Amino acid sequence: MKQLFFTLLLGLCLFTGCTSSKKAISILPGISQPGDQAYLHGELLYPLDNRPTPQVHASTIVETPSGLVSAFFSGTHEKHDDVGIRVSRLVDGEWTWPEEVANGVESASKRYPCWNPVLFLPENGPLMLFYKVGPTPQTWWGMLITSEDNGKTWSDPVKLGTDPKIGHLLGPVKNKPIQLDDGTIISPSSIEYNGEDNELYWRVHFEISRDRGKTWEVVGPINDGIEFDAIQPSILTYEGNRMQILCRTRQDVLAQSWSEDGGMTWSKMTATSLPNPNSGTDAVSLKDGRQLLIYNHSTKKGPEPKGRNILNLAISKIGKKWHPVMTLENEPIEAGYAYPAIIQSNDGLVHITYTYNRRSVKYVVVDPKKL
Repeated sequence: MKQLFFTLLLGLCLFTGCTSSKKAISILPGISQPGDQAYLHGELLYPLDNRPTPQVHASTIVETPSGLVSAFFSGTHEKHDDVGIRVSRLVDGEWTWPEEVANGVESASKRYPCWNPVLFLPENGPLMLFYKVGPTPQTWWGMLITSEDNGKTWSDPVKLGTDPKIGHLLGPVKNKPIQLDDGTIISPSSIEYNGEDNELYWRVHFEISRDRGKTWEVVGPINDGIEFDAIQPSILTYEGNRMQILCRTRQDVLAQSWSEDGGMTWSKMTATSLPNPNSGTDAVSLKDGRQLLIYNHSTKKGPEPKGRNILNLAISKIGKKWHPVMTLENEPIEAGYAYPAIIQSNDGLVHITYTYNRRSVKYVVVDPKKL
C-alpha cells in the first residue's frame, strides 16, 4: 500500500513539474558570490586542511547577546560512536576553534554517536542546545544542555524523557523552535520507525513546553507516513496565529502543513511546488513579513547539479508560491552542500550555516532587503 501511494504521488509530481528538471534548473539564478547584491559574506568555519575531525554535519546557528554561536556533530563519520557535538562562537569577526561540549558516553565501555544539534535562545535564557544520542535515528533519544554565558560553558546533559505518542522525546529534530508571545516553546520534530510491515515510516510531530523546557506536551504525529514520508519540519509564522511547516520527504518534493490555532492542530500534508532530494531544509519568517527558505532545488534524478550538489534560497510572501532568488552552491562535489540552518539577527541580516562536503561548515551572510 505504501509503495502504491509513493508511485502515484511521484507520477503526479512528474506530471505537474514539481520535481527538478533541465527547465527548472535553467530558471534558477546563477551562482552568487560575496559582493553580489544580497550576498554579503561567505567563509568556512575552519579550513579544509585543518579539521578537528574527519567529518562534520548538521549545523545550527543562533544569535546571543555576545554574538553568533554555531554547533554541529563531528567525528570520524556519521553513526560512528566517536561523534560528539562541537560548538564554535563568532568572536571579534573570527570563529573560535570548535570544542566538544557533548558526547554519547554512557560508561567506560559504552558510547553512542550524537546527532542533529539545535541551538535555541528563549526569552530570558538560558541558551539551549538540544541533540540526539543513539545508534540510529530509529532508536535515538533527545538530550539537552544549557549555557548561562552564551555558549562558553555548558551544563550537564539531561535526557528529555518519553511520551506515549512517540516514545523518546527528541526536542527539535533538526530546525529551531519558535517561542510564542506567552512564552510557549514549540519544537518542530519527527520520528523514523519501522512499522509492522517492516517498512520505514517518517512522521512529523511537535513538542510543546509552557514551562521553559521542564515538561513537554506532544502534538501529533500529524501525518501517517504513507502519502508523505516527512521529517525535519521548519516552522513559519503568520498573522492571526497561523503557522506553516515545510518538511523534507522521500517523495521528491517539499511537503507542507498549516495550522490556524497556534500549532495545536494541523491540516492534511500536501506537496509544495518545490523539489526535494530527500535532504534537510530550513526556513525563517522575516521581520518584513516575507518567508525565506534554504533548500536543495533538485531531486536525485537528472543531470548535475542534482541531489545535494546545489543549494538555493527561495522567498514567498504568503507561503503559497515560492520564487528562487539565489543559488549559493552548484558545483558538484563528493558529499554536496546540505542540512542548512537559517536565522535573522536583530540587525535584519540573515545568517546561514550548512554542511560543506562533510568536511567543514560554511557560514554565509545575506541582506534580505536586496532579495
